[in-house]
Amino acid sequence: MTVQDFLAMPESNDRYELIEGEIIPKVSPKRFHAGVQKSLIKLVDDWASERGHFYPEWAVVLKRRDRDWVPVPDLTYVSFERLAADWLEDAPCPVPADWVIEIISPDQTFGGMAAKASDYLTAGILRVWVLDSQAQTITVFAPDSAPLTYQGDNMIADSLLPGLELQVNKVFERAGLSK
Repeated sequence: MTVQDFLAMPESNDRYELIEGEIIPKVSPKRFHAGVQKSLIKLVDDWASERGHFYPEWAVVLKRRDRDWVPVPDLTYVSFERLAADWLEDAPCPVPADWVIEIISPDQTFGGMAAKASDYLTAGILRVWVLDSQAQTITVFAPDSAPLTYQGDNMIADSLLPGLELQVNKVFERAGLSK
């Protein structure tokens, strides 16, 4: 299936990703996943609203292994430098995002998410965060550097996201998942 065919599909309550020409259903989130996603939206939204577009479940049009790829990250942030503030189309993100966040679901593995993070970076995404609600960790992937895993009261600050600082345990506490 082409990206044009994929994007022309009628809207439904089900979410899909286009991976190597195949339509792959995206698993519906469970409570922990949804809680962490909600927590991140609350913690990041005010910061992001002045700097870029920040949405849950917003598809991104990319290339993966020279094939059309339309993943649906759990959260997507695109700066106004990459996508103008006045861009108002009801469409997937047309440029590689600055930052995507993926939350590991029970049927997923960290290894699988790390591979997806690598694909995101190769496609031009600048940061990928992978959150593990069971281990209560956030692993940050960036081009040309080894992944860094944060936990507990570690603070995440990144020059790509100036002014944003998140304490890892606060993300999980707000989601009701405190250890």
